[in-house]
Amino acid sequence: MANREELAIIRNARAGQVAAQLALGKLYLFGSSSLPQSLPTALHWLERAARQDCPPAWQLIGNHIPLELAQRDAAGVSQWYERAYDDGSVHAGLVFAQLVLDPLAPAAQQQQPKAVRALEDAARAGFSHAQVLLTRQHEQVASRAAVTPAMAARTSAAQGALHGARPVPAQYAAMAQHAGLDALWFARRWADYLQLALPQARALVDEHGERGQPGELRRLAPDEIALLSRCARLMDPALDGVHGVDGVGDVGGAGAAPVPCDPGELAIFWELAAAEHDPHAQLALGLRSARMRVDGRRIGSGDARAAHVANFKRAIRWLTLAGEQGLAEAWYALSRICIKPEFSQRNVADAQRYLERAAEMGYRDAQLECGHNAWRARRENENNDVRAVYWLQKAAQQDAPDAAGLLHKIAPRLTTTPYTDTGALLALHAGALAGHPLLAARLELAQLFNLSRPEALLLDVVAADQGHCLVIDIRASYGRSKRRLVMVAPGPERQALDRIVRLFEPVDCGPAGPEGNYRQRLYRLRTLLNIAQPGSDDGAGTDVGLAA
Repeated sequence: MANREELAIIRNARAGQVAAQLALGKLYLFGSSSLPQSLPTALHWLERAARQDCPPAWQLIGNHIPLELAQRDAAGVSQWYERAYDDGSVHAGLVFAQLVLDPLAPAAQQQQPKAVRALEDAARAGFSHAQVLLTRQHEQVASRAAVTPAMAARTSAAQGALHGARPVPAQYAAMAQHAGLDALWFARRWADYLQLALPQARALVDEHGERGQPGELRRLAPDEIALLSRCARLMDPALDGVHGVDGVGDVGGAGAAPVPCDPGELAIFWELAAAEHDPHAQLALGLRSARMRVDGRRIGSGDARAAHVANFKRAIRWLTLAGEQGLAEAWYALSRICIKPEFSQRNVADAQRYLERAAEMGYRDAQLECGHNAWRARRENENNDVRAVYWLQKAAQQDAPDAAGLLHKIAPRLTTTPYTDTGALLALHAGALAGHPLLAARLELAQLFNLSRPEALLLDVVAADQGHCLVIDIRASYGRSKRRLVMVAPGPERQALDRIVRLFEPVDCGPAGPEGNYRQRLYRLRTLLNIAQPGSDDGAGTDVGLAA
């Protein structure tokens, strides 16, 4: 379910506001804790924003919407890939070429020369798939010209050499090499990966240095971008403790053998990968610009003079780009910058907004801090303890330190006799409750969540259910009680609660409802189950004689 901020974005997007349509497209493109990732929905909203002449919208379409989805409406969306290609996106140019040159899709003849140029640019940039497609394109041109097979091969080879495309065997060799490196990376064999990948990364840097003129620089292929980014992540000591990198955890401190690294060389790796929109490189550049780690700790000796060389403006730019590509660590780092005393635009509200965004994306440290913040602010708003339990449960699922202990303090499951004897009645008197489903459901609640007799009989079940916990609050009807929370475990406990909530949804749980007031409910319970009048175990000592 969308939160309040996302509901406002949805309303504004439906009203035609281009900024809201772009923001909603990003939410569906990368997903959030409230809105699921949905590429078709993302394409719908980004395309609506693009029709209002929004360059970021067609750039996101060109860089992130895959060919398989674009082929559903090739004639309608090819223009956005074309515009993204005109803005410099080689990846968008490759998809544009595939849409236009597809023999099964109708395309305007005037677009085909531009599509071939886009394919050539992608091949020169090292996209192996583009090189294969370009070779096939040249073979088709040669066959249409009715040349002999030998001449077709010579023509294709000559055109490939003219446009800088690699021969097909070299393409497959490069693809196999990158596949081998991927296997080492996901097997967490960091030392072996560096031994094979670092020479290739340095060769890429040397090649870029030789092509020093702006017109000669080529765009890096995705495999080459990943190569530079991964090598830099393994070599940069400042990334120790960064989580969630390609699903492998703490890459910076992963135990790889120390590799001599020139800081200038490392900076080049980061700059080249970040320029090609690699989110991990953008995160690293943001942290290096702020001279800090993800958690806000300063890099180096901690001298206060380090703040004078930190470039927070540049850091915010890179971290925002990384966050918009789905890195929760980037939003968490932004929250740390916004509360730094040395940051000239210090803003606690912005820090909290970034912190919650990181928490919604599943970042454990942000979830733990959100839980602590909500619990400390419970005096400002009584329901902050519900938010605290929500975030602490999320953090505890990721084994965050102290999360489980604080949860037990905020929402304990009480086990003393007044909180266990009421639930025990259900097993002893199941037959007597057959004709009283509401009372049976209340006793089942008491059994599941250790409720006292007044809590079980008076609880407004629908209002109490918060999804992740129950708010046990009967003070309006029973002044001697105290408000408390009980956590709801996923699985059978959650399913049973859902069933009971559905039973009580059409029922008025107040004293004007079919169950009556507390005295009437207590009398019904004792009469049906033949319970002897207790002294004062449930605080109902004034009801002596009701069962007689």
